[in-house]
Amino acid sequence: MVYFLSDMDRKVLLNKLLPLAREVGVSTELRGWSWAQEPLKPLYDAQLPMYLVCSKYCPTGRDIFLKLVKKVSPKPNYALGQGKLIHGAISDSILAFVNGQGTQFDAWWSRVRAPEIPMLDDQMRQFASAIWDYTVNSCKVQHDGLAMQQPFASPRDVMATSVPFLVEHKVSGELLGLSGILSPDCYDYLRKIVFDVKVMEPCEAPQWMRLYATGYAIVLESIHEVPVDIGCTVFISRNGPTPQIKRDLFFINEDMRRWWVEERDAKQECVAQKKDPGMPDACPESCIYWEHCH
Repeated sequence: MVYFLSDMDRKVLLNKLLPLAREVGVSTELRGWSWAQEPLKPLYDAQLPMYLVCSKYCPTGRDIFLKLVKKVSPKPNYALGQGKLIHGAISDSILAFVNGQGTQFDAWWSRVRAPEIPMLDDQMRQFASAIWDYTVNSCKVQHDGLAMQQPFASPRDVMATSVPFLVEHKVSGELLGLSGILSPDCYDYLRKIVFDVKVMEPCEAPQWMRLYATGYAIVLESIHEVPVDIGCTVFISRNGPTPQIKRDLFFINEDMRRWWVEERDAKQECVAQKKDPGMPDACPESCIYWEHCH
């Protein structure tokens, strides 16, 4: 499943990342529970959505100015619609399995609303169906395996330990100057790993993609006051009938945390002072704000 680590991932986690996190550590001032002190203390009252803090699709950050200051609506495109669809297929299939509400893809697909996810086509349906089936089957394997190992465990215990994920869990980022309704893609509460899904080829991924899991880790620390040291960006791409999944596991170190704080501060300043950062030297035509800049 998307959030179950492979054998190789587990080796990296156990033999590299966790020992590194224990040896190097993270300064208390950069833990989320230090939200009332600098540098985590917000400089402005502006409350930002996480995706705009972390996004660097626009090199100058003009997208956040257009969205939150000028109040313009972006124009959805195929990539955005596909990403939203796959996120929904992952989260809804896990929740259906955990809640015992049935796991039929066709019923879920019939409820997908085209206005919310534009440009639905057969390729999108096949992609989503493959991800749905893979996710449900993986959950079932983990659940049944644990049930056989622990015959005296209650059904609730088996589910909570075999599928230990808070999916699209609603949390508040208000202590850190963020929106009061944030939704991390997934939080593994047994291993303390924050997952963030990107529907794209991993070879095209810039380093700043790690900012999303980093930001959510800091938010979770601010709420629960327990350290969250591991992030994972999950890249899902479509390659024929079989989707490809690759995970980027990383230690959420002090450099990543400072980088995230810098991005938050700069974008809060942009919104609070209504500063237009200007257009970049070059804009991709796939930008959802293209028509507002050209």
